[in-house]
Amino acid sequence: MLPALLLAVLLLAACGDAGPPPEPPLPPGALEAVREAPGVQREKLARAVDALFSREDIGETRALLVLHKGEVAAERYGEGYGPETRFLGWSMSKTVTAVMMGALVAEGRLRLDDSPPIPAWQRAGDPRGEITLRQLLQMRSGLRHEEKAEPVYDSPEVRMLFLDGRDDMAAWAEAQPLEHEAGAVFAYSTPTGVILADIAARVLAPHGGADARQRAVAEFFASRVSGPLGAPSFTPEYDAAGTMTGGSMIWANARDWAKFGEMLRHKGSVKGAQLVPRAWIEFMLRPNPRAPDYGAMVWLNRDSETDRDVLFADEGPADAFAAVGHLGQYVIVSPSQGLTIVRLGKTDQEQREALVDALAEIAALYPGR
Repeated sequence: MLPALLLAVLLLAACGDAGPPPEPPLPPGALEAVREAPGVQREKLARAVDALFSREDIGETRALLVLHKGEVAAERYGEGYGPETRFLGWSMSKTVTAVMMGALVAEGRLRLDDSPPIPAWQRAGDPRGEITLRQLLQMRSGLRHEEKAEPVYDSPEVRMLFLDGRDDMAAWAEAQPLEHEAGAVFAYSTPTGVILADIAARVLAPHGGADARQRAVAEFFASRVSGPLGAPSFTPEYDAAGTMTGGSMIWANARDWAKFGEMLRHKGSVKGAQLVPRAWIEFMLRPNPRAPDYGAMVWLNRDSETDRDVLFADEGPADAFAAVGHLGQYVIVSPSQGLTIVRLGKTDQEQREALVDALAEIAALYPGR
């Protein structure tokens, strides 16, 4: 029989060799949300996906899709939600609006470096006539559109959407004066998305009233965006003036949001056909002159050179980008990983960093090419 002291030493040594304790078993249904061959170890992906639904510090996840090389690797919904549920994209709508504008530019109806057809800006001596379509898309119009200002009821996007601007949002947004020289300063702006949608309506129904404007834009959107994308659930909202609420009010189910991300990953191509020219998507993804982490209506996974950190530039690949919406809506695309991640739900601002970290953990499971 071994002496008691030697036995204790051997037991301690054995414990030291045991390594970390085994992970707890996956909760029921977690593994079923992940396909048999998701491109990475199935259980690891299942745990990362489950964290989006079980962690208490990231708000409520209502839908999550992970696509790898065009195939669904994981798909899961919160209670009360499913594949047919349409989710409001909030500011992800801006990215959709930018694609619609790309279709108009491709048809020769608009030019990037021209002043857009907004009559109030074309009056002699009005400095807003210097604003170009490119500058609007890159959020450097110079217009006085401070986002998330305090008090909240006086913030421009709130006034435009719900208060004095709600019946004719574009007129409200376009009436704001210049705060900076056109092109000089990056300033994220929801009203800018409405201005872009108004420009589309002016081109498509130049002499029409509210009904004609809405009908013309809806038909163009269906024929040039949602139709070719194969995403019929995409549903824009319109104001009383017939202007699409292009900065924040486009709905779609999670699978159609994923199709949108895949189209961007393929540089505008859907099943071999170009929805918009490849060069347009490349323009959207090019860092703009006033914000290295922003392209044209899309966030880039790059250092902002400020304290702003929307994605995960320190962790993820430099070619990753995202459509990002209020309350934690994300379509994250990483071309070098062949990856598209869609997360839809409700997350308050103070929880956004933890949510982004959880999404980064999913992306980190996949190798780059």
